[in-house]
Amino acid sequence: MKDNPIIIKKYFNFLSDQQFKQFSELGETYEILNDKVNLISRKDFSNLYTNHILHSLAIAKVIDFKANTRIIDVGTGGGFPGIPLAIMFPKVHFCLIDSIGKKIKAVTEIVNELKLANVEIVNIRSEDFYPDKKFDFIISRAVASIDTFYRWTKHLINKKSFNDLPNGILYLKGSNFKDEMKERDYDYSFFSIKSYFPDFKFFDSKVVLYLNLIEDWRRCKSPY
Repeated sequence: MKDNPIIIKKYFNFLSDQQFKQFSELGETYEILNDKVNLISRKDFSNLYTNHILHSLAIAKVIDFKANTRIIDVGTGGGFPGIPLAIMFPKVHFCLIDSIGKKIKAVTEIVNELKLANVEIVNIRSEDFYPDKKFDFIISRAVASIDTFYRWTKHLINKKSFNDLPNGILYLKGSNFKDEMKERDYDYSFFSIKSYFPDFKFFDSKVVLYLNLIEDWRRCKSPY
């Protein structure tokens, strides 16, 4: 199957014309910016829609975020998974953070080009993020081991849930996640991405890992 925006429409056939237009423009914008800033490996750029955009949207197969949900994408890098999800959920607020300024600058250009009014971008580490701002979900694409990521980000979670899943972490991971889970007794579930997108070998060992931080907080009585 050719790597292009039609892939997204195949698996999300309810997209509005505006959303499909934004996904189409997303590829064009990345192509221009990737020549200036290495947001995506040049060897992998031909697989942009499959390996990056569709991969990000696996989270949308796990949960249909309700309007006014607040989500933080920690270590967003080139804008994944935050930007594709922001297109998919225009009534959800996304905050994309990263400590690397040149990547944040490029992501800002992408967000402005696509006119994504539901996206905030901050050049900061998660450990230093404003203590008064809380989120319903933390998303990321494997920026660290899950135990390290948990310690970096658990303070960002709002303790009151209103989505079908309790507030927590939604993490795009590879097959090594089970070894990492031995570090601690997490309340977690995982969802095979291959079951959502069976046409692509790329997803054979990839999962969306979900950590229920509300239940974890109750069990551990962590002050977060």
